[in-house]
Amino acid sequence: MMSRRQAIGAGGTMIAAAAVSGTGFGAAPLPPRPKPLVFAHRGCSALRPEHTLGSYAKAIADGADYIEPDLVITKDGVLVVRHENNIAETTNVAGRPEFAGRKTTKTIDGEQLTGWFTEDFTLAELKTLRAIERLGAVRPESQRYDGHFQLLTLDEVIDFTAAESAARGRVIGIVPELKHSTYFTKVGLPLEDRFLAVLAAHDYTVKNPVEIQSFETANLRYLRGKIGRPANVRLMQLVGDPGMVPPDVAAAGGATTYGEIMSPKGLKALAAHADVLAPQVRAVIPLDASGRLGQPTSIVKDAHDAGLLIRIWTFRPENRFLAADFRNDAGDNARNEAGSIAEMRRYIATGIDGFFSDDPGLGRRALDGV
Repeated sequence: MMSRRQAIGAGGTMIAAAAVSGTGFGAAPLPPRPKPLVFAHRGCSALRPEHTLGSYAKAIADGADYIEPDLVITKDGVLVVRHENNIAETTNVAGRPEFAGRKTTKTIDGEQLTGWFTEDFTLAELKTLRAIERLGAVRPESQRYDGHFQLLTLDEVIDFTAAESAARGRVIGIVPELKHSTYFTKVGLPLEDRFLAVLAAHDYTVKNPVEIQSFETANLRYLRGKIGRPANVRLMQLVGDPGMVPPDVAAAGGATTYGEIMSPKGLKALAAHADVLAPQVRAVIPLDASGRLGQPTSIVKDAHDAGLLIRIWTFRPENRFLAADFRNDAGDNARNEAGSIAEMRRYIATGIDGFFSDDPGLGRRALDGV
């Protein structure tokens, strides 16, 4: 059986070579698929404020195969790690009177948002802020670390990952997501070439696993054209609700939906520039009218038939986020480890190649049978 390290480097679905027998060529049995990989969603964001060193350290300690830095940009052109460019909910910026005048309203990917935005701050200014828990009292363990951690650059995350990999003697992949590419290009701060320059500047990301994500499509096609198909890099197409149109497609006046991308025909087209399909968990097993898990869809088979890996997002351990099958009676905000592990195992059984979890330690337990 493959080790996790071998699985990270494997090129998707394994194909068995034809075996020679006394009666001619015959197909050898396919070996089992590698064990799915655990992707730490914004680090261990169930227990530490997202996208902080504390969150990434906890995720790695708990056995994550990959950690996820979402990428936005500063006024002075530095890639920083935040889930979106509006930092109102994830930093203490609202309590900083010297930045009160930076509060504004913008339209980002078709949505009007009010807050403070990274592109209106220099890196030095952002470094004076501290991260806070997005979900507040829903996650008290994480909330108690409010104010402890600085905002990070992509360079810092790569250096930290390299140090942790060396200390622990195992490969730790990085799964960066390019956020708001079309918007940032429009305001004169395109991400893609800056991003590639950072990857090229670090020996760790030149040699070790990187899976690059986006909900947009044009940026992934651009990256494919720039980098080709290096052995350590995959491109991951994130897909949202089936009726939604990707932001770059909408900005260009197109109408192709995520649902069309996820069709068998769409997946075959997608495989020309992407290696991985990443839908929501409920696209694999939807909920029925009672909030319980229904029957699996064909999306896992369809993706594999198109030559794509499939990673799904996102598992969260609180009752409010679980299918009704797995909730207990401790309340919506209660952390339900047993229920979360049981839910993940139902999805793992469908043949997925990996999954994102806010608590990668529970994901590791779901996979390893602990």
